[in-house]
Formats: sequence, structure tokens, C-alpha cells
Amino acid sequence: MKHLQSLFLLALFISMTPSTAQTADVIVNNYLENTGGAENWKNVSTLKFIGKIDFGGMVLPIELYRTSSGLNMTKADVQGQIFYQEVYDGETLWGTNQMTMAAEKSDAETTSNFKNNINDFPDPFIDYKEKGYTIELIGNETIEGTDTYKIKLIKEPILADGKEIDDISYYYFDTENFVPIVMEEELTSGQGKGMIIQVTFSDYQEVDGLYFPFALNQGIKDQPGGQLITITDIVVNEELDTSMFAFPEEK
Repeated sequence: MKHLQSLFLLALFISMTPSTAQTADVIVNNYLENTGGAENWKNVSTLKFIGKIDFGGMVLPIELYRTSSGLNMTKADVQGQIFYQEVYDGETLWGTNQMTMAAEKSDAETTSNFKNNINDFPDPFIDYKEKGYTIELIGNETIEGTDTYKIKLIKEPILADGKEIDDISYYYFDTENFVPIVMEEELTSGQGKGMIIQVTFSDYQEVDGLYFPFALNQGIKDQPGGQLITITDIVVNEELDTSMFAFPEEK
């Protein structure tokens, strides 16, 4: 009887012991290993993406630049005119005003939130504990016929209308290959506040021993449309001219 009671208490203890963090760790570790290995990802200093973006039938050539030091740029060719977005030179976040086509600095809150994302290069899950991030396995969900693990990622707080809030996103990892196929996060400010941004990832391909999604679709969850980004080439660790990120001086 005492033996059975001990087994019962042991089983009860195990059932009450939190295991989601460990399980989430396993999923993330498998993801990093399956896409090239955490150490290889840490050796990435610059990334250049070349592709095109489809705005509901209007297709524009694009280039995206990301660096470990935080330099960032997205540029699109709009009928021969270059349009810049989310350009960060280490101090100033800027982009092209859609109405005037002039370079315009972002406000302080947007810049502050953007700086937080510098830690995410080349992937937010690399050394997430050292960054102060936490992850949690929410459960299993089926996304368009694919079984996934739903992981909640909480990063350092951001500002939303002047108030500090948690930066929360959800990643859905394919249970077979352990790669994210969907990411979701709530818009915390602006006209779309409260809406859920959904990004899908597909067509994973190998580049220099690392695996990247070559197709991304971003839009509002459960709404038609969205922006399809198709990557045609990725260049790893190319030496970049840092002057191209600088905010244009007034003439």
C-alpha cells in the first residue's frame, strides 16, 4: 500500500511540475539545429536579400539589408524611383515619405522600439535567455493542414502610445521539420491597433549551410490580400558600404 501511495505521489508531482519551458527549449534547439546550427547562425554578420514584393498585382523589385551591428535597410524600385523603408544608420531610423518621396525621420517611440529589434539578428531565438527573452509552449495547432507547435515569445518591453508593454509574438513550428511556418503579433498602436499581423514562411532553401524561407506573405489575420515577398537570392556576410544607411544630408 505504501509503495502504491508513493507511486501515486510521484505521478502527481510529475504532473504538477512545469515542463513547457523545457519542451519549448527542445523545439527551438531543434529548429536552430535543423536550419544550420546556432553557432553557424552566430557567425553571420550581414545578410542581403534580393527579391520582389507583390502589392495585389503591382510587383516591385526589392533589396533588404540586415547587419549584426543593427544597420538596416529595405528599398524598393517604384517605376525607376527608389523608395526606402526602415533604414537605420546606428542612430537615426528613417524612410521615404510616400507623398513627398523625401527622406523622413521616424518619431522617437518608433525608433526606440526598432532599436530593441537589433538583438534579433539574425534570429530572435538565438541565445534568447541571454537577451532576457522567455518562451512558452502554448500547445499544438493545425495550420492549413500542417501540425504545428505554438510558441509564445516574450521579448523586452516596447512603447505603445507612451506606455511600456510586453513585446509578444507567437510562432507556429512545423512538428516534422521544426521550422516556423507562421508568426503572429498584435498591432499595439496606429489605425490598425488590436489587429493581428500574420506572416507565413515557406519554400525553405539552403544558402551557405543555413536555411531561409524564400517566400513570405504578410497581412492581417483572417483578412484577404496581403503582401507576398518572393526571395530570389540571399548573400551572407557580404562586406557592405555603411554610408548607404546614413540619413541623407539636406542640400
